[in-house]
Amino acid sequence: MQRVGATTIKQIAEELGVHPSTVSRALNPSTRRLIGKATTERIEQAAKKLGYYPNAAAASLRTGRSKLIGVFLPDISNPVFSPILSGIAEVTSEAGFATIVADVGTESRSQTEMMFELVARRVEGLILATVSRNDSLVQQCMSEGLPVVLVNRAESQMRVSSVTSDDAYGMRLAIDHLHALGHRRIGHLAGPQNLSTGYLRGKGFHEAVAALGLDPADAPVVECSAYTRQAGAVAMDALLVQKPDVTGVVASNDLVALGAYDALQRAGLKVPDDISVVGHNDMPLVDMVHPPLSTIRISHRELGREAARLLMSEINHDGSARRSIVLAPELVVRSSTRKV
Repeated sequence: MQRVGATTIKQIAEELGVHPSTVSRALNPSTRRLIGKATTERIEQAAKKLGYYPNAAAASLRTGRSKLIGVFLPDISNPVFSPILSGIAEVTSEAGFATIVADVGTESRSQTEMMFELVARRVEGLILATVSRNDSLVQQCMSEGLPVVLVNRAESQMRVSSVTSDDAYGMRLAIDHLHALGHRRIGHLAGPQNLSTGYLRGKGFHEAVAALGLDPADAPVVECSAYTRQAGAVAMDALLVQKPDVTGVVASNDLVALGAYDALQRAGLKVPDDISVVGHNDMPLVDMVHPPLSTIRISHRELGREAARLLMSEINHDGSARRSIVLAPELVVRSSTRKV
């Protein structure tokens, strides 16, 4: 249904003296390549001047496509997800798609209910940042024939495409950094082991400790109940009880590292004078805490871009083979680590 008073493609065509089909092709991301660049620019300028907005509902009825995708997040307040969403939007908007972002938490029932709600809205695919290593939602999406790509996390069975950071390598970078500074008693505040990030970073920690010939007794691990600041503080308290002479700590993510800061301050210990701390993610603003956090930088925006590209490819049937894209992280040294 056309909105009352809304500018139409026909009016733009009359304004420029071109055929309405030319305007339609120029304003459609999938067909604008058929129109000359100069003509496309004239049409876009005229559309903007006249206040034209495409009628998504009418287009959906006409083409049978919604041009919608969904993105599931476990916690939208976590700063890590902002650049991931930006990367997704950058690619999907260029392809003419709109994005529905859902904060679905970690409860599988609510995730399933939201998935079926989006299916009812005829979304054409989902990007999931929520999956556990063995996630029933993936199978449910596959049963619905819904294209799915995982971002930042992966599942054990690799049934669908995913884009992740090299978590094990990132942990090796952190351990090598502390070892080069002279640390030999290094603890790990591990992420939840039902998540690929927690499992792979923990695995990477053990492999790095073994590779450097460190005594496992001097490399304690405490699992966090969640990727939160509060959970990090609780885990740091437990680590200090378990190994009070630890000199370095590698956290499973930056929020956990900030929780470690809190616990260490309560214990009367200073970072990095008494204990060095390394985070993981390089989320926004960790360079502004005191002291600025040394961490493992993940290319979150590129994670989002790659995930969106994979999903667009699956939606457009450009390739059906599952792909696992793993991006290399890098060490960012700030002031939370020092020599011993």
